[in-house]
Amino acid sequence: MPIVARRNAAERLPIDTAPPPELIARFAADLSGLWPEGDGGGARLGIAVSGGPDSLALLVLATEALPGRVEAASVDHGLRPESADEAAFVSDICARIGVPHRILAVEVAPGNLQSEARRARYAALAFWLEERGLAALATAHHLDDQAETLLMRMNRGSGIAGLAGVRARGEVPQTPHPLLRPLLGWRRGELESVVAGVGIVPVRDPSNHDARFDRVRIRHALAGADWIDPEGLARSAAHLGEAEHYIGEQIARAYRERVTHEGGGARYRLGLSDFEAVEITLRIVEKLGGKASRSEAANLVARLRAGSNASLGGILARPDGDEWLFAPEPPRSG
Repeated sequence: MPIVARRNAAERLPIDTAPPPELIARFAADLSGLWPEGDGGGARLGIAVSGGPDSLALLVLATEALPGRVEAASVDHGLRPESADEAAFVSDICARIGVPHRILAVEVAPGNLQSEARRARYAALAFWLEERGLAALATAHHLDDQAETLLMRMNRGSGIAGLAGVRARGEVPQTPHPLLRPLLGWRRGELESVVAGVGIVPVRDPSNHDARFDRVRIRHALAGADWIDPEGLARSAAHLGEAEHYIGEQIARAYRERVTHEGGGARYRLGLSDFEAVEITLRIVEKLGGKASRSEAANLVARLRAGSNASLGGILARPDGDEWLFAPEPPRSG
């Protein structure tokens, strides 16, 4: 009888079947490629587990690949009546396989629901990592997620940074801890099979079928278009990620060579590319304590190219021959 989420914990059964050794070895190699500092030592890995098939597969594979070195956490956003039961379900599975587990209850601030939920989720996970002394956090983003993200962002007209999708390795927001996504080479169906193979019936988040969300509409469109190859889309996102990294290095070099800071402001000696100008403008504004989006920076660059003064995120900018000058706006009187 498989494990299912239900209120009576005493009715649940333990996991008694491990995934095939070749899948464990494949996962271990993927993880090692992203987290070489985790090899051969005692560094412990934190896993974010929602109770869905993807994160449960990550939990099972990581537990087998790193015995005794995995802890798990489930974030309860409190947005659905079932969320507390789902977190308790994950806690029970973790208890049966000997993985420490924590339920992290968060409050989601008003605003864009998905972005605010993400912010609250990562803030709670960051605190948990620090409290438990965990070296890195792994999440269950997979190849199909990557393909969906690329199409969503193409549809919105995103630039290279957006089209690069999610990175296999990054940082947990507001922390130096590595954020690992070792399943980006795995298909959704493969992860479903891992979970089914060990006898778990995962929870199903109804929002994953809510057509009000862009990702759900993209997912349904992909399912009905067999001529689109999600693996090809994911490869394209990876190539764009490499390009974005390279471009970032060139922008950083241009910043070092052509931006000088003096008297609380900055002077930028122009290059030929508006793309470079937008990226360097964003860095200058941030360095001077302001904040802006790329689209706002692009509008400022257009004004400066036309010879007009402009302001952005609390920073004043004006053209001065082949240079642009930036300075914080003076405080308002009264």
